[in-house]
Amino acid sequence: MLILIAGPYRSGTNDDPELMKQNLSRLEAAALPLFRLGHIPMIGEWVALPLLHLAGSTQPGDEAYEEILYPVAHRLLLKCDAVLRLEGASKGADEDVRIAKERGLKVYYSLDDVPKAD
Repeated sequence: MLILIAGPYRSGTNDDPELMKQNLSRLEAAALPLFRLGHIPMIGEWVALPLLHLAGSTQPGDEAYEEILYPVAHRLLLKCDAVLRLEGASKGADEDVRIAKERGLKVYYSLDDVPKAD
């Protein structure tokens, strides 16, 4: 399965770049275990951050950021088979879960719940 890893990125950071980097590291920490279970992990920021740079974004919440960050995740959800929702308050991750459920995708709340691929 292609599994979107959703959790806090900007939330709770007060836009501190170091805290955002730490949140991205937490998201990425789930990627290798998913891969080892036989799945393809995906994190929206892996796609969005290079696009933000190309679009000239200079700070979280600017026009390019709003144009790109959340829409990337929403477009990825059209291709994903499931979502792994990591702990932590996050409006964006909650929206990812809402969209996933609306589309009938499986939502996992723990790596332990993700089955090994066939």
